[in-house]
Amino acid sequence: MSLEILREDALVSNADGMALRLSLPWIRSLPLASLVDLEVAIDGAPVTAPSISLGTRSLPPTDLAGEDAWWFIQDRVVVTARGTTGEGAHEVAVSFRLVVPYLQTGPDGPLVLPFHAERSLVVDAPASAPTVSRDVV
Repeated sequence: MSLEILREDALVSNADGMALRLSLPWIRSLPLASLVDLEVAIDGAPVTAPSISLGTRSLPPTDLAGEDAWWFIQDRVVVTARGTTGEGAHEVAVSFRLVVPYLQTGPDGPLVLPFHAERSLVVDAPASAPTVSRDVV
């Protein structure tokens, strides 16, 4: 069983375009560097050149390997992209792999799990219930 990746309030507009807030679909917190091979599509179109927003910094997903921050289970990773999604509902798809460093699967290395989620999301939708999540910084 995995936890929900795309919550109802995951898609938000910002000054540069859009931000997609991803929840960790794993049972324990992981190093942020565990997030690999990130792909995002909005309304069937791949998001080109997404960035990961870490507080005031922005970096390509491939640079996460050098980060020492953690992705806590209550927090969300913020993926940003230029351009607007427009108001209303959009079909959002996200795929990535999680490298679980503390679970070795043999001599080849740690467990690597694929994740994929699709959901219709409304831009700037409020959460239906109070949340304690915050953005990974």
